[in-house]
Amino acid sequence: MSRSAADRAAAIMAVAEVFREHGFEGASLSAITARTGLGKGSLYHFFPGGKEEMAEAVLAEIDGWFTRAIFAPLRNDADPEAAIRRMVRETDAYFRSGRRVCLIGAFALGDTRDRFATRIAAYFAAWRDALAEALRRAKRSGASERAEHAVLAIQGALILARALDDPGVFGRALKRLEQELLAE
Repeated sequence: MSRSAADRAAAIMAVAEVFREHGFEGASLSAITARTGLGKGSLYHFFPGGKEEMAEAVLAEIDGWFTRAIFAPLRNDADPEAAIRRMVRETDAYFRSGRRVCLIGAFALGDTRDRFATRIAAYFAAWRDALAEALRRAKRSGASERAEHAVLAIQGALILARALDDPGVFGRALKRLEQELLAE
């Protein structure tokens, strides 16, 4: 990877954290430059479309990670039960055991939703559909309903863990969710 590509990738990760902390609307250019360590010129070199392009890049990065780490294994792993367990582990790690906001969920709840509606809907639908596919391959009844409930439970647990400042809420929810998903 070239230095420029590495700098852009690092900037995307830093911008994501600014969006997590301040939301899309609240993320000022000064907060973004402070977090990335890049000047305005460098930011606009990497993201000529400004903050909107930064958000698109962040959402694409998140989608790529989830596709590789969660959705593809759910769809393709020869052992669907192992893929479901992996989904729970990776979800816990990604959200740092309930300490990290789901940025796509935050975008879905705010005024930003309309701006990124297609990407937001595709992310949640992909998660639900990949999990339903794994559940069907694992011969679990009500695969679609279980999958939808699982995505709902994960998002709700993230919100409750943050609201109560108790990351244990997230861990307990994931443990219960894994048991429910794998139950006959």
